[in-house]
Amino acid sequence: MFAPDALVARAAGAGVKTLGLTDHDTIAGCAAAAAACERHRLSFVPGIEITAVTGERDVHVLAYFFDVESAALRAFLTAQREIRVNRVRAMLERLAELGMALDTESILRPGIEDPSVSVGRPWIARALLAGGYVSSVNEAFERWLGRGCPAFVPRGGASPADVFAVVHDAGGLVSLAHPVLVKRDDWIPAFAKQGLDAVEAFHSAQSSDDTRRYRLIARDLNLLVTGGSDFHGNEHGGGGPGSVTLPRAEFDRLLEWRAARR
Repeated sequence: MFAPDALVARAAGAGVKTLGLTDHDTIAGCAAAAAACERHRLSFVPGIEITAVTGERDVHVLAYFFDVESAALRAFLTAQREIRVNRVRAMLERLAELGMALDTESILRPGIEDPSVSVGRPWIARALLAGGYVSSVNEAFERWLGRGCPAFVPRGGASPADVFAVVHDAGGLVSLAHPVLVKRDDWIPAFAKQGLDAVEAFHSAQSSDDTRRYRLIARDLNLLVTGGSDFHGNEHGGGGPGSVTLPRAEFDRLLEWRAARR
């Protein structure tokens, strides 16, 4: 994980000109990232990646250009983080029943005390690795924490439509994150009817063929296009900042959308 200042410095060094920060279920890093972008002469776009749930499946929703001071959005995100904490606690309880007792409170404490932090399964995976129960983070997911595994607990939470509504209420744009990982292109038309504004057609896990497909889907559904590296730091997926970029023409369309909403 990178602090906002370090992330912006890395992005500037990679030649990034416009940076969007999309932490999971928190906007606490946006103010520091915006200030760092100003120092490095980068344009900053406030963002977030919100986890919605449909049919016990996670659907990640990217939001951009919203009012970071929106009280309704902040209250919603507080509830989202509480859901995360409760889910991780339940998974830790299952692991204890399976003979892998971990220090629950020390694992959860940062996510409870710090609104800039969103606890999730990777925290459990790292604890399993530190405790000698697995040989890698990937093994933790494959044996214990992934869907269908002994310690897996399905996520609860808001529906995609509810997430769209909350973000729109805060003046923001919503985009379906990394659709190639969702693997349910058939859901996109329904999401569009519920308020989806865009599809993330440019992503580190998507091939050029995927990008073409999602740009066509966006065109057919009159949706905008977003893109990004999905950088999570050294440990997790996504290329470094600037490894995946959005064409200027597509970004200009997003700016036009924002101007029309003001």
